[in-house]
Amino acid sequence: MLIVHTTFAKRGEAEKAAATIIKERLAACASVFPVKSFFIWKGEFTAQREFVLELKINDGSYQKAEKRILSLHSYSLPQIIAFEVKRGSREYLQWAQMDAKVKKHLKHLEARRQIHAY
Repeated sequence: MLIVHTTFAKRGEAEKAAATIIKERLAACASVFPVKSFFIWKGEFTAQREFVLELKINDGSYQKAEKRILSLHSYSLPQIIAFEVKRGSREYLQWAQMDAKVKKHLKHLEARRQIHAY
């Protein structure tokens, strides 16, 4: 499992991305929270309020999740970083993994439906 972090300038943008990514089953869970970020951008010191989108995803979903984040993002160079989860509540990790199994099963059912439609 990975924890993926990205930041957005507006709460609504972060919440829309969270909802989209969850509905598309690219992540098991998403959280949005405000932060104050300090960084150098184009040679200038910047301090601004941003909104972190934290996603809990399976390793195999990372590339699709990153691509989707980029498609939803207004920043030209968004922070998208991932941390590997080495430990955690067994029950929570099992729940998060189960979501990936459900997603795989739904894809299988959809593929069967398309085959039988012809």
